[in-house]
Amino acid sequence: MATRSEGEVKQVATNRKAQHDYFIEDSYEAGIALTGTEIKSVRAARVNLRDGFVQIRNGEAWLLNVHISPYDFGNRENHEPRRERRLLLHRQEIRKLLSKVSERGWTIVPLSMYIKAGRAKVEIALVRGKRLYDKRDSVAERDMDRELRRTLKDGDYD
Repeated sequence: MATRSEGEVKQVATNRKAQHDYFIEDSYEAGIALTGTEIKSVRAARVNLRDGFVQIRNGEAWLLNVHISPYDFGNRENHEPRRERRLLLHRQEIRKLLSKVSERGWTIVPLSMYIKAGRAKVEIALVRGKRLYDKRDSVAERDMDRELRRTLKDGDYD
């Protein structure tokens, strides 16, 4: 069986909505504790991070509301799609996240999930929600950048 090289990363899922809805302050890489059928579904890229968030309870970080589809070839021991999953972070990282989240307006969301060196990893971020006008500004800025790139590509310098 061929194994992945040490530095190779296989992207499984991304949360594109997070870029639109939040200002991203700081990001962390966390391991994730999965069952056998869950890791098989993750490797098959059957993951949805859209509504997910992280909660810190009793000194542990928990990934909530992330949908990992049941494994197609699993039996009656298949996993619950939206169960709580423990994140593997260092104690200092959890303390730092907890101190920020206890302030008003901060939350932790998953940005992406990937396989790195055979292990499932989640990139989580400390975020602050955007207001409606912030979202409009982001969309306008993105449209201007797109228009500028299109103009430069076409060679229309009038």
